[in-house]
This record gives sequence, C-alpha cells and structure tokens, in this order.
Amino acid sequence: MPYHHLKDNVLQPLKKKSAWPVISWQPLKFQKSFLLRVFAFFFAVGLSLSWLIPHAAIGQQPKDVELTLVSFAVTKSAYDKIVPGFVAKWKRENNQNVKISQSYGGSGSQTRAVISGLEADVVHLALAYDTDRIQEAGLIKSGWEREVPNNGIVSKSVAALVMRAGNPKKIQGWADLAKPGIKVITANPKTSGVARWNFLALWGSVTRNGGNEQAARTFVSQVYKNVPVLPKDAREASDTFYKQNQGDVLINYENEILLAKAQGEAEPFIIPQVNISIDNPVAVVDKYAAKHGTTKVAEAFVKYLYTPEAQREFAKAGFRPVNSTVAAEFSSKFPRIGKLFTVADVGGWNAVQQKFFADNAMFDQIENALGRR
Repeated sequence: MPYHHLKDNVLQPLKKKSAWPVISWQPLKFQKSFLLRVFAFFFAVGLSLSWLIPHAAIGQQPKDVELTLVSFAVTKSAYDKIVPGFVAKWKRENNQNVKISQSYGGSGSQTRAVISGLEADVVHLALAYDTDRIQEAGLIKSGWEREVPNNGIVSKSVAALVMRAGNPKKIQGWADLAKPGIKVITANPKTSGVARWNFLALWGSVTRNGGNEQAARTFVSQVYKNVPVLPKDAREASDTFYKQNQGDVLINYENEILLAKAQGEAEPFIIPQVNISIDNPVAVVDKYAAKHGTTKVAEAFVKYLYTPEAQREFAKAGFRPVNSTVAAEFSSKFPRIGKLFTVADVGGWNAVQQKFFADNAMFDQIENALGRR
C-alpha cells in the first residue's frame, strides 16, 4: 500500500481508523500527551489485574483434606466430641473441610499396625514407649515430645479397681487381689497399654510401699494366678467384666471406670492410694503426614488437643486433664493420690520393657510358671 509523501523528515501513517492512538514519529521531540495516555491505560489495566487475581484466589475453595488418627481404645468417647470441635474450628479459620478418619484398639497393636503400614497422620497412644517404637521405625522425627506442650503427654489417668455390687469379696486394695478365690480381670500386657500400666501399678504397690523386688514378683505372680482370661485391650477388659459378667474385680483405667459410671454402671470402685500416673502421649507421624501433605493440619490438630476446649472433653470422658485451668475446674471429680509414682520411678520405659514385657522377660516367665505359655 503506498505511503503519503514524506515531509520535514516526519513519516505520516495512513489515515485509518484504529482503536489505538495514532503515532507520529518525531526524531527530537516526544508527544507528551500520547505517552501520558499510554501510561494511564496500562496503569488502569494493572490495577484491574491486581484486584482480580487475589480475589479469584480468595473465592476459590481450598481442597478438602483428610487426616487419619490412630489411638488406643478408650479415647474414643473423648474424640467423639473433640474431632467435631476441631473440624468446625479449622473450617471457620481456614475455609477448608477436614475429615478425620479414626482407628481405635490396644496401644501395642495400634503401634505395630502403624509400623507395618497403617498410615496414621497422628497417634495418641497409651504409653511413650509405643511412640518411641514408631520413632525408631523412622516414621516420627527425634524429639517429638518437645514439639508440643507437656513433653507430648496430652491425657492422664491412674489405675482403679472395680468390684461387684455390694463388694461381696470385701476387696479394699491391691493386696486383696492376690488372695485365693479372687478372680481378677485385666488386659494382656503383650497387646495392651493399660495392661502394662496395671502390671506396673501392681509392682509399685509393693516396691513403692517398702517391699523389695522379690516380694513384688511373688505378689504379681499371685495376682496373675487369679486372672482367668487376658483380653486384648482396656475396652475388651471392660466388656468382659460388665457385659460377660466375668471376674470379681476389674483393674482398669480410672477414666474407663468413670465413663462406665456416667453410662449407668453402678458397681463400686476404689482408687488405690499407692498408684501410678498413666501418661498418654500424642505425636504427628511425620513421614506419613509429609507423604499425605497434611503436616500443617496434623500439627494444628495436635496443638488443639491441649486447648481448654479439648481438655474439657477429655475430663468429661474421665481422663485427668493436663491443662491446669481445666484440672482445677474438675478437681472434685479426681481424688488426690497419696503415693503417686511415674514410670521413671521404676526405671523408664526402655528398662521396663526389657525387664517385664519383652519376649521371655518377667511377664512371660510368670505365664510360663502358670502353664499358660
């Protein structure tokens, strides 16, 4: 297409309608009004994009996330209330839906399942030894107990004794469990966390009260001679006693007994004044959470368990709160213990495991002597 004539070294474009401004090239002088119009145009476009992009992101619903919680059997009643509270809180604060799948069972069995491939994002177990085993398997980072308050302990209990209505066998404390003719129900220490705590409570009832280890072994052996069956976990032990009507006395978590009482069970119970602090830890399973992309939510869930809201639900389910404010609120529910000892007072979990619960250790030796192994 032919151009118009050249004049005064200025190239004039064809006269043609266009949506864009017409440009005249002048070697030494820019058209200031034109540049201002271009600048204003692109500035307006930039403002529009800067507003649209974040607003589009805000309006977009984050992808739903799913957590898997693996816990020991008797925590279920507490989590029935705690989980919905966290889900609502996370939705309110993050605009994201969280589904929490839950698995309950004996602490030892749950630990083995996680190590074998049950991909838990969070574990709440009956004893720190089980959490340490998951750490040793490379699934939880070293120092897990320092990542959350209270060295990772999120719930507590003590051992309790439940008798039949009227207490016909006149059971007053630990010593009565070794008497001939008393049938004792307790879970299996090879599969159950509560059973290990029960064993240590029996042991400590002697050693923390002036007796030596030989006297403790004799006493514990006499008690297990009176045990007709070894259920796999605390909940099954409760069912054996309450629903199947077996045994004269049940050794179990205080929290499980308080829960049964709240549900209408009327059997009398006592909290022995020589007792062990049953400390239950919680941890994020780092490897699985990272694999699932759930680390942030899992960590938030664990921290939520220490809030007053969650601690109150643990207390209502019979667990002794670790939050001091909530503990004060529920002080009338939980009697003080005269001689309360911890697992550290009997050597710590590594020593306890090797001495009492490892293969061919003391528990197996007692069972062998009774002809049950």
